[in-house]
Amino acid sequence: MNKKIHIALAESSVIIRSGLIHVLKQIGELDIYISEISDISQLEFLLCRYKSDVLIINPSLTGHNTVREMKQTAELSRIRYVALLSSLTEPSVLESFDEVLSVYDSVQEIKMKIIKLCDAEKTVENRQELSSREKEIIVEVVKGLTNKQIAEELYLSAHTVITHRRNIANKLQIHSPAGLTIYAILNKLVRLEDIKN
Repeated sequence: MNKKIHIALAESSVIIRSGLIHVLKQIGELDIYISEISDISQLEFLLCRYKSDVLIINPSLTGHNTVREMKQTAELSRIRYVALLSSLTEPSVLESFDEVLSVYDSVQEIKMKIIKLCDAEKTVENRQELSSREKEIIVEVVKGLTNKQIAEELYLSAHTVITHRRNIANKLQIHSPAGLTIYAILNKLVRLEDIKN
């Protein structure tokens, strides 16, 4: 593949920034150039100057509508916007982002999300819908239930639950409960209040 991509990274924590840069440099399928943005007041100017393809940003650094407004600007409308989450964030804030990365995502999950984001047209064509049963299982995973508990709750065998979870992982390319939690919140399968309780 070796597609060239310019990623701008806006995060106040040098530790998180350095860790993410290390992970991004491990994505061999892409030729990635990374720019760090520490001064948020210069964000739009620097995105245009660097000709960024992707912006990975901590949503707490921007106002509620900042990403939505930037997408409406001609020079910034082609950029893919990725929320970098290190704590819970209101789902309404995340609606304007194209993708969500969590500090709890594995290297493989981050790699798959970035590759998928960079090949978005192909991804949209290949996206498979989840069945209603798969959505039910995601909700149970978010509640913290084990495969055996999910099987008992939904009157399935543990083997069937494992098969459904494997299919969910293949369809969504999400392989962790934290990733499924973010997916469930963004797709309104669960409410944030339900998770807190």
